[in-house]
Amino acid sequence: MSMNAIQFQRGLSLPLFQALYGREDQCERALVAARWPHGWQCAHCGCKRFFLTRNGSGRQLWECFICGYQSSSIVGTVMEHTHLPLRLWFLAMYLLTQHKNAISALALKRQLGVSYKTAWLLKHKLMQTMGQRDVRYVLSGRVEIDDAYLGGERTGSINGGRKAANKTAFVAAVQTSEDGRPLYLRLVPVADFTNQEMAQWAQRYLAPGCHVVSDGTHAFAQVRQARATHERHVTGGGRQGAQTPQLHWVNTLLGNLKTSMAGTYHSFDHAKYAARYLAEFCYRFNRRFDLPAMLPRLLRALATTRPLPLKVLRVSEVRS
Repeated sequence: MSMNAIQFQRGLSLPLFQALYGREDQCERALVAARWPHGWQCAHCGCKRFFLTRNGSGRQLWECFICGYQSSSIVGTVMEHTHLPLRLWFLAMYLLTQHKNAISALALKRQLGVSYKTAWLLKHKLMQTMGQRDVRYVLSGRVEIDDAYLGGERTGSINGGRKAANKTAFVAAVQTSEDGRPLYLRLVPVADFTNQEMAQWAQRYLAPGCHVVSDGTHAFAQVRQARATHERHVTGGGRQGAQTPQLHWVNTLLGNLKTSMAGTYHSFDHAKYAARYLAEFCYRFNRRFDLPAMLPRLLRALATTRPLPLKVLRVSEVRS
């Protein structure tokens, strides 16, 4: 049996991570390079000339030569107002990107040596950034889709509709290559599997001209609203439906998602935060081809994303 080259690739090992980002000054240099790859530029007047000083915490401060505006490397980023050392942010990024099955806020608390509240906030900032980074991408070519749910123990439906009671519905979609390999994954929460919801989903997340393969869910025919072709397979439920060859990868990845969630998270508010946890799974899967590069890519996203205070994280959802 041949080895899967992607699965057995070299990741970013812990010794290499420590060599690259083990000290605060190394982390700050990496953040500065990610935020200003062409050199510092004043956010107020655009000037590139500056005086370099340090604030009371020892972090570098850039002071504009023209307007006098001062900024540190974290101002205007997701890390703004943080009291954590940058090396703990980098360690959290490492744990979220290099662990295949993710890491819970509780486990993150223990690894970083911080309070649960701090770990929860840090993890949700990272997951929100992941979701916002992927929200601009659409799927093209051949795409397998399926309806799925998170959470809930009670059976039944809501008002006689398709959506299960006490569960959060989402659309799973996988773009495959010409030789039938999975390329990119999208997991998007929806209110329900209605014609209107599926038409809006298709217009937002499918490129015109793609070919969509689905099970017998009638609302999936709405992908034609996005100028996509539709191939429908009435599969039935249970094991038979999961073994439909035309939907192999979407069913496989849904199984992987279920295993990952069950093994990592004992509970979370799926009704409120489902999009973030799904976005985290997608972020790692979509960048699995180059594991060592995943942390620098997430760092670039953090450096170019606006601040995410707690009050925003408590109410916002990633519609990715």
